[in-house]
This record gives sequence, C-alpha cells and structure tokens, in this order.
Amino acid sequence: MKRTDKTHSETELSPAQFAVLLAQVGQERDVDAFETIFRHYGPRIRSFMAMKTRDTQMAEELMQETMMAVWNKATQFDPARGNASAWIFTIARNLRIDAFRRKRPVFDENDPAFVRDDVAPADIELEGRQDAELLRKAMETLPAEQLDVLKRAFFDEASHSAIAEEMGLPLGTVKSRIRLAFDKLRTTLEGKR
Repeated sequence: MKRTDKTHSETELSPAQFAVLLAQVGQERDVDAFETIFRHYGPRIRSFMAMKTRDTQMAEELMQETMMAVWNKATQFDPARGNASAWIFTIARNLRIDAFRRKRPVFDENDPAFVRDDVAPADIELEGRQDAELLRKAMETLPAEQLDVLKRAFFDEASHSAIAEEMGLPLGTVKSRIRLAFDKLRTTLEGKR
C-alpha cells in the first residue's frame, strides 16, 4: 500500500497507517514514507527532547539521531508488539539516556579535589610528633638488653630467631625481653597520656 495520495495531512493518519509507512521504509527504503513519518514525528521528538534536556541545540541533535535510527532500524519495527509512536519514542528515550551518559562527567582520580594531601593536617602532625617524643622518652627508660632486642626486632626488622642467633641467646629469652619491654612501654605511655 504505497502512499501516493498527498491530500491527507499526516495528522489524519491512523496508527495502523504509520505502521504501514514504517514497513515501507524498512522493506523498500521508501523515502516518501519516511518523509511523512519525519514531518509528523520530527517536531514531536524535538519538543520531547527540549522538554527533557532544556537545551534546544541538543534537542535538535537528538531528534536528528532519533529519525536516523528510525530510518536505519525500520525493519525491526513489529506492529504486533506496539504502535509506531511508542516504538519511535522508545528510540528517542534511549538516545536521550545515552547522550546523558556520554555527557555525564567522569570521575578523575587525579583531580586535586580528590587527591589526598601529602602533608598531614597540623593537629595530626603535632599529635604524631608528641607521640613519637613520648615513645622516645619511654624507650630511654628501658634496660639496655630490652632496648637492644626491641630495636633489632622493630627497627632492623629482624626475626626473633635471627636476633637470638646474633646475640647468642635462647629464643625464649629474646621473646621475654621483647614482652617485658612492651609491658614497660605500655605502663610508661599510659601514665603520660
């Protein structure tokens, strides 16, 4: 049913007639049928997009993309699944969503607003220096043998067995000295806070 009668305006076409026009576009690449569809739906899609995007230029671009998709996908239209209007507006809605996703800002992990400062805040830095000073003073109160074992274990990162071997001590003695050093440090530090 090729539409050659140009006396009817597109507003008089029924949903069934638009379905026929879409079939002609899909099967025959009928330019006249597409022109009728375009003249009817183009302004409606543009208005829909302008209302949703609040950007007339984007609305025009999205309308053009929608109508190009209608031309390219007309063979996919199935009148048994819905009318032409719903099919065309679904394409328009999906294109608008895709455009929004493309336009949405991408999180930049290197943005200075999201990068942690290299310098700690002054209060944190002061607290850290005070804690370090308290620990240094508390370590000065330890007996020399406990301090030596503690330094080897935590500053030199030596294992307990390596310390025992280096110092010629039983492993249990090394562990006892470390435990005694911790107990004394804990007691000293708790008393100063």
